Amino acid sequence: MVPNPDPSRTIKVAPLRCEFCDPAIEQEFLRHHLAMTQAQLRVTFLFCSLFYLCFALTDVIWVGYSLKTGLLIGARLLVAGVVLVCLAMLERRPNAIPFTRVAANIVEVAGAAGFLLIAALRPAEFSLHAISMSIVIIVIYIYIPNRLLYAAAIAALSTLLFILLAWRLGGLPTAELATMAALLLLGNLFGYVAARRYQMLWRVEFSAQIVLKNLSIRDPLTGCYNRRYLHEQLLETEISRAQRYRLSLTVIMCDLDHFKAVNDTYGHHGGDAVLQRFAALLLSMTRDSIDSVVRYGGEEFLLILPETDLAGGELLAERLRQQLEATVVEHEDQRISITASFGVASIDFASAGHDAHLNMIAAADDLLYAAKNGGRNRVCTRQLA
Repeated sequence: MVPNPDPSRTIKVAPLRCEFCDPAIEQEFLRHHLAMTQAQLRVTFLFCSLFYLCFALTDVIWVGYSLKTGLLIGARLLVAGVVLVCLAMLERRPNAIPFTRVAANIVEVAGAAGFLLIAALRPAEFSLHAISMSIVIIVIYIYIPNRLLYAAAIAALSTLLFILLAWRLGGLPTAELATMAALLLLGNLFGYVAARRYQMLWRVEFSAQIVLKNLSIRDPLTGCYNRRYLHEQLLETEISRAQRYRLSLTVIMCDLDHFKAVNDTYGHHGGDAVLQRFAALLLSMTRDSIDSVVRYGGEEFLLILPETDLAGGELLAERLRQQLEATVVEHEDQRISITASFGVASIDFASAGHDAHLNMIAAADDLLYAAKNGGRNRVCTRQLA
């Protein structure tokens, strides 16, 4: 399921590390793709294990039966063992994003270190090892899902160590060594560019999903949730959670006073400016990622406050009323003063009846109109049982 981030959060991707600039969106992206990432890791891990074990035959061919052969096969078995342990841990912790990255790093480091050890123990074939090193670079950059910066660091360091080993142990002519180094560095560059494009495409697709999701659940003028999302998911989710844990749940219905007069006097653009300012005030004075603000009607808004009792809801409503009363909306060199009325209804699910929540919004709406009939710019409250 695509998350529902606040539309005010900037959906930008850092160009070099290819991650969302907003850490919260990056976490949402990683969680959204976690199942696919782990499936790709499993396939790659199994492939790496088979790759290392199958090439043990070449150790026998090139080195023969000796102590060195035993060391080579032992190194391959160790790498395969590390990979299989990480694979088993992934199966046991399928929902752990941090461990997924740790496992990717461990396998990349173990694979690169194992290959460098094999190259050092078989120094006569560094020209052939360079081909295998190119494959290792491609696997690190593209086939093992990991942070691009981590993959680049591991691949670049492995390449540098391989070139140093070739220089010290390979006995290669200078021209051949320089050509090998240039090709491997070019392989790193191409691997980085390919991985970067891959990572960017994933995040561009995810950004489009966020935008489409927001268009379906948010009011385009104010950025608040819309009434459809309230009734299809939001309200039921919060009521179910409050019932399960026997918590208090409070809703506040609020409506701008004399809004028709604002439209008649300042035009619909002036009315839109007032609605946007009111919505911004509601969003700024509620708890981010906990409370929800819904545009319920034209100038009517609903606040859903989890784990909030009647006293807390009344306090917030009064603060909103006072803040709005002191607010002046500037529009086209005109200053618009506004007020609002509030109806606060609360349920304590630790003691409330089973059906107390059924008319919760209707009760808040009744309280709102009681505030209107009582002179406007006031707060009316009720504890529902």
